[in-house]
Parts: sequence; structure tokens; C-alpha cells
Amino acid sequence: MHTDAIESDSTRPAADKLPPGSTLLIGVLVVASFVMILNETIMSVALPRLMVDLEITATTAQWLTTGFMLTMAVVIPTTGFLFQRFTLRQVFATAMTLFSAGTLLAASAPGFELLLAGRVVQASGTALMIPLLINTVLNVVPAQQRGRMMGVISIVIAVAPAVGPTISGVILDALDWRWMFWLVLPIALIAFAVGAALVKNVTPTTKPSFDALSVVLSALAFGGLVYGLSSIGHSAEESYVPVWVPLVVGAVSLVVFVLRQLARQGEGKALLDLRPFATPTFSIGLGMLALSMMALFGALILLPIYLQNIRGLDTLTTGLMLLPGGLMMGLFSPFVGRAFDRIGPRPLVIPGAIIVSSALWLMTLLDAASPLPMVVAIHCMLSAGLATVLTPLMTSSLGSLPTLLYSHGSAIFNTAQQLAGAAGTALFVTVMTTTATSRVTSGSTDLAANEAGIHAAFLCGGIVSLIAVVAAFFIRKPAADTTSTTVVEAEPAAVR
Repeated sequence: MHTDAIESDSTRPAADKLPPGSTLLIGVLVVASFVMILNETIMSVALPRLMVDLEITATTAQWLTTGFMLTMAVVIPTTGFLFQRFTLRQVFATAMTLFSAGTLLAASAPGFELLLAGRVVQASGTALMIPLLINTVLNVVPAQQRGRMMGVISIVIAVAPAVGPTISGVILDALDWRWMFWLVLPIALIAFAVGAALVKNVTPTTKPSFDALSVVLSALAFGGLVYGLSSIGHSAEESYVPVWVPLVVGAVSLVVFVLRQLARQGEGKALLDLRPFATPTFSIGLGMLALSMMALFGALILLPIYLQNIRGLDTLTTGLMLLPGGLMMGLFSPFVGRAFDRIGPRPLVIPGAIIVSSALWLMTLLDAASPLPMVVAIHCMLSAGLATVLTPLMTSSLGSLPTLLYSHGSAIFNTAQQLAGAAGTALFVTVMTTTATSRVTSGSTDLAANEAGIHAAFLCGGIVSLIAVVAAFFIRKPAADTTSTTVVEAEPAAVR
């Protein structure tokens, strides 16, 4: 790494002050990231409408969400290399160009094929932006203030997917599905224009070697696992490939990928450096994050099914029912971040994990007669618990790494998030469909069978959440770091 890009004692900012311009820089990246990650779940309640308009089956329509997740899983593991090789401005411009082009393509798509292509291009830009935001915060924000900034990032990572279905429901109630993209496009273009004027190169670059074989193995590993997990629960419908095939390909490729990274990281040539796993705080935090994201994405897919199939609500009402929880998460996250800076992670993570687990267990009580305010209250409870958990986990885990591994730690964290989201969806949907199918076979009505399936899925989620509660007691605050902040007042040759 170029030492001229690393701060010296004379340029190091005070512990209680951010480097000049960093707040505006992070603000631009946060807005751009929120708009981009919103699109990961904005299609969820639109699939029934698209099935009719485009004359496609449910399995085909599911590719509009699966394809987005699949692309994210393939691109994100390469970001550790990309952030070392290219400047912040270059990566930002590439991400926004891809996202804007994909949004335009999806908005003007006459049929399913181009709509899917637009979603894939959108996801390629999104996969670059989220790790870029985290990596920038780690490099420019002093350790004493990272909790506050990570609280803002939590809004992007957790709240944007949570409010996606609500926004989608509101749009679909009044407009054609293409407006989900037409309304996003000008926001993306404005963020692109503002960012092009304001984003500076504040992270150092090197010239790591490019390993094409690792890229292929990474795509097969993470792409195969996400595709296989996303396919579970839909295998009863038309399936182009048996579910076990991508899972086996993904698992085998992952083993080979890991072995290759371990062999190359000693020479500094790994596509994804795995040394962050040697830090216990990082590994435990990563495991807890995965469990939390499983709960979040599992609830995001099950609650709309419960509200529409069991309670008979339309898409707009369903979206509005889920909105308070998303807003609560957004309101809680910044305060949790500030609290982390004062008291550390454990006083936040332990009660947060207990709240998440309690909410999932309460969801097992939901049935066709449950009061709707009770559903909203439980969802708000889950959201508050997740907000209390996510920010401390990200801050303590990534903050425990040396500066050299920030980009790789960010890539690992975001890859795990995608895998956990796919695994949570697969787990909840599989338990739900398996239970419902067995009840129908035994003579139950469709309503009773669906109710039993959703109850079993939430029960499974409650059991998994108990693991996170135990893990919360092992979370530690990283050692104070006063030397890892990176500041570049001008743009030296290393980062131009």
C-alpha cells in the first residue's frame, strides 16, 4: 500500500473530528446506496402483477428477485480486489452508471427478457456501492465515531429492503409496474451528478495481481449457493435444474476457492483475503449478522404471505402494514450508533438479540384471527431489535481489522449478507411449503394448511434466533484504533 496516502502524525485528525468534507462524501454515498439497495426487494409484491402483464409463470417471475440476488452474490466477493485496484471516483462512477443504465432498461423493457437484463445490470451497480460505502467509512471516520456512521449505514442495509415492498405497493396501487423504475431513475441520476462533483479519492490504491481462476471459482461458489438456496421452495413448480445441482456445484467451488485464497494470500495475491476470519471479534460478529439477516429476510417474505393469503389484504394495505417497522428501524439505527460509541457493543447486542428472538416467537402465535395492530406491533418489535443488533455488529467486527484488510472484510460481510438472505428465505419458505403440503395431503383446507405452514416457519426462525442470543454474549469491543484512519487532503499519484 502506498505510504504517501496514509496519514502521518501531522495530518491525523483529532479523535473527535471528522476529516474535512467526509460528512458530505458519506452523505452522497448513503443516498445513492439507499436508492440502489431499495431495488432488491421492491419487486416482491409486484410479481403477481408481472405474471399477468408479461404472461409468465411464478417460477419465471421469481427470477426478477433471484437474478438480482444472484448477481450481487457474484460481484460482491470481487470488491476486495476492486477497491485496492481502482479509486473511489472510478468505482462510484462505474456503480452509478451500471445502476442507472439497468434502471432505464428495466423501465423501458417490453417483455420479461429485457426486464431481467435490466435487473441484472442494476444489481451489478448495487453490488459495488454497498461495500464501497462501508469501506469509505472505515477509512475516513475515526474509530471513536464509527458507531454513529455505521448507524446510518444500517439504515441502508436493513431499512431500504424493509420499505421496498411498501413503496412498491403504493406505486402499484396507482400506476403501471414500470413506474417502479421510472420514479427511481431521476433520483439515481441526480445522485450520480452530485457524486461526480463531490466524491474525492480518499482511499489508497495498490496494484494487486488479477486472478481470473479465483473470479470463476467465486462466481460458481457464491452464485451456485445463492441460486440453489433461492430455488428451494419453488422446486415443486417447474424447475430447470434440480435444486441439489447448484448447491453441490457451489459447495465444491467454495472449498476450492477457499483453498486457493489461502494459498495466495500469503503473497498478497488473493482475490478475497480470508485473514479477517482469524480475528474472533470479526468471525463471531459475522455469524450473528448472518443469523440476523436470515431473520430479516425470512420475515420480509413470510409476513406479506400471511397478510395477503391468510388475512386477505391487498398489496397496498400489506405494504402500509409493514411500513411502521421499516420506519422504526430507520429511527433507531442512528441512536444505536451513538450509543455504541459511548458504551460499546455488548450492552446493545445482548438485549437486541433477545428482542429479535422474542418477536419471532411471538410471530408463532399469529393466526387468521390475530388483531392486525398486534401484527404491526410485533413487526415493529422485530425491527427495533434488528436495529439494536446490526450497527454494533458491523462496527465492532469490521473495526477489529487492520486497515489493510478493510476492503476484504467489507467484501466478506456483504457476501455473507447475501448468502444469509438467500438462506433465510429458503429456510422459511421450505418449512412453510413442506408443512402446508403435508397438511393438504392429510385433508386440511388450504387456509388451515397455509396457516400451519407459516406457524412452522416462524417456529423454525425462533429456534435459530436462540443461537444468536447465545453468540451475543461473546461479542467484544475492538481495541481502540487511532492509527488506521486514512486521510488524503489532495489527490496524490497513488489515488488519481
